[in-house]
Amino acid sequence: MAHQQEPSGESEDTGSLILLALLALLVGAGAGLMGALFRLALSRADALRNSWIVWAHDWKLAGFLFVVAACAAAAACAAWLVRRFAPLASGSGIPDVEAVLQARLQQPKAIVLIPVKFVGGVLAIGSGLALGREGPSVQMGASVAHLFAKVFRCSWLDSRALVAAGAGAGLATAFNAPLAGAIFVLEELFRRFEPRMAIAALGASASAISVSRIILGDAPDFQVVPLAYPARETIPLHVLLGAAAGLVAVAYNRTLLAALAAADRLSRWPVEVRAGLIGTTVGGMAWFAPDLVGGGDPITQHALNGAGSLALLPMLFALRLGLSAVSYAAGTPGGLFAPMLVLGAQLGLFFALLCRLAFPDLDIQPAAFAVIGMAALFTGIVRTPLTGIILVIEMTASVTMLLPMLAACFAAMLVPTLLRDAPIYDSLRERVLRRSSNPPDDVGTRQQAN
Repeated sequence: MAHQQEPSGESEDTGSLILLALLALLVGAGAGLMGALFRLALSRADALRNSWIVWAHDWKLAGFLFVVAACAAAAACAAWLVRRFAPLASGSGIPDVEAVLQARLQQPKAIVLIPVKFVGGVLAIGSGLALGREGPSVQMGASVAHLFAKVFRCSWLDSRALVAAGAGAGLATAFNAPLAGAIFVLEELFRRFEPRMAIAALGASASAISVSRIILGDAPDFQVVPLAYPARETIPLHVLLGAAAGLVAVAYNRTLLAALAAADRLSRWPVEVRAGLIGTTVGGMAWFAPDLVGGGDPITQHALNGAGSLALLPMLFALRLGLSAVSYAAGTPGGLFAPMLVLGAQLGLFFALLCRLAFPDLDIQPAAFAVIGMAALFTGIVRTPLTGIILVIEMTASVTMLLPMLAACFAAMLVPTLLRDAPIYDSLRERVLRRSSNPPDDVGTRQQAN
């Protein structure tokens, strides 16, 4: 009997899928290594800034001028690196990755973008700008994936899957949250489920976390006391918190876009000058309140400890909101996730303290509301509830908060949608495309051919 051959199309598809899965593991390992080194560098930069501030206080006015000048110089240098070598390294990088995946923007050269994003991010966040580590990690992960796709001459569809998987691996590494990184790929970058995308995203995130935990350890990013399951009577309060988070999300998005528009109106000033002025302001803040500047993880941890007062929290919230918007407008590398998690924790804690006054008979856990506030505000701003919920659960190990998070995120998603407020990354992506002078390459043609 003649040997029955397998249809060539099925064989090629199987081989392509195996290659994609193997490459996703390699991409994840590369993104995990890059992200872990970036986190270590940021930790050293924060420690150096804080030690300089302590030392400089012994020198009074001269020390103050030194701190302000150092922060201004670091921010200006970060902006110069972006302008001179890699304009698309400015800001978060997530909108840029989305535009590349939609074949509306050319993928930047990884050999240039990665060092600029790494060094610029360390300088910007290390100087005290209120920016997140996840943006650079996501864009560097996508760039690592692009390199692998070019070396192995992947098709456009597989290259696209690898770039998205690398981006998700970067996010997973930034927050030690592997499942959130994979879900982010499907919910935000593609907004649909595709088996090949899911395989690549899961493989890259798992590989990234395996590598990064060797370097960083496996503890959650935030330490939260064990939280009891919330009483049924508190569910309406969680919905109200979500509605409040939805309103705050609209205010956040508009504030951020207004800051960027204001920076555009100052385009006659060199970007280094604008970044330096913002760095000067941040340096002055760091002199008086060093814990208020930077990415904000210590502030988030403070809120998750339930520490705060009704009198101070609104002022601190407004300060961080303004600082994060102005910092993003500086034109340096840096993301939005970490700063918005700070605001979400503060909002949830403030709401919990109000509820304790209004309903003294209810068992209100301030730390629980801070955790829920993080997921709710993230959902309201980004409009990705699954990513927000899973990210916060992985970062805090607070599985008992799943039901109240669902209730809060429901309202946080509903309110800005009814108010017709666009998700922040949609607005930022369109802004990137308007400002970019890089024409798309032949990716669109390749996409049609495939």
